[in-house]
Amino acid sequence: MKHMRITVIALIAIALLLITAGCTQPAGTSGTNTAAPIKELRIGYQPSTHQMAHTTAMDKGWWQQDLAPLGVQKVSDKVFPSGPPEMQAMMAGELDVAYVGAAPVLTALATGLDAKIIAGVNTQGSDLVVRNDLDYKSPQSLTGLTIATFPVGSIQDTVLRNWLQKNNLTPDKDVFIRGMSPGDAVTAITAGKVDAVFLPTPSPSTVVNQGKGKVAVQSKEMYPNHTCCVLVVSGKLIREHPEIVRQIIKTNDKAVAWNMANLDEAAAIYSTKTGSKLADVTASLKEWDGSWASDPNIIVDSVVDYANIQYKLGFIKKPLTKSDIFDLTFYTKN
Repeated sequence: MKHMRITVIALIAIALLLITAGCTQPAGTSGTNTAAPIKELRIGYQPSTHQMAHTTAMDKGWWQQDLAPLGVQKVSDKVFPSGPPEMQAMMAGELDVAYVGAAPVLTALATGLDAKIIAGVNTQGSDLVVRNDLDYKSPQSLTGLTIATFPVGSIQDTVLRNWLQKNNLTPDKDVFIRGMSPGDAVTAITAGKVDAVFLPTPSPSTVVNQGKGKVAVQSKEMYPNHTCCVLVVSGKLIREHPEIVRQIIKTNDKAVAWNMANLDEAAAIYSTKTGSKLADVTASLKEWDGSWASDPNIIVDSVVDYANIQYKLGFIKKPLTKSDIFDLTFYTKN
């Protein structure tokens, strides 16, 4: 009987140790994810051909199809005129994923956004379009003129201001910059309210096709091989649902590959979803200097450089490092 009591006590002690070990196990080491499932994934995007991977994946039902096995019951999206308001929505907790220019992400991260860039979306792809009657020969030709572009903190605003400064022109003194949505900027130049616009595709083609302007400089001349749009996900999604983050990258890559093999159909899908004229979309894809690229490793230097530019311009109050901006652990080359 004494032996039996010792055995029972020992078994109880072992059980208590196992229970305690289970309770104190580090997060993420168990085989199951205890985080609440993501029933709806909310994606932000902008009406630019830079982000055609999203419009294709949405139209084809790939977001829903690919994420359903991971518990996502609904995928919704919301369009934004530019990056700054999109990042404001993400900071307010209204978005889980964003297709957005890298520069607005930096501004948001510097003011507390809990998110990371996990992949690239595109490089270059914006044009400076001037009125037909302007004789553009060099950046100095812009002295005294007004240029409409995306709001302060956007990729276009950052690239434009940096380019002007490198050419000894002071923004808002030598050249006047007005922040607008792409639609308002196109309307402004066609109505003669501004002298030029610096916008992402397909807006430059819209102005040119209306006979209201001509391309003076492509963004590759302002900042060669510069990063434009990136794929951003919330910190909560990264920490609690890494399997969804990995699938987001895979679905984006699938859509990019399909777009490149079916450019005319991809243009038609984009045109229908955004209300852009198909002729403008098709022309922009033939004329743009951009490319779609997912690998975040090749854009790190460019994006960190943006952070330094924004710090020097006074748009952010502290420098940002690579680790502040990126989570490179999810991307793997196929």
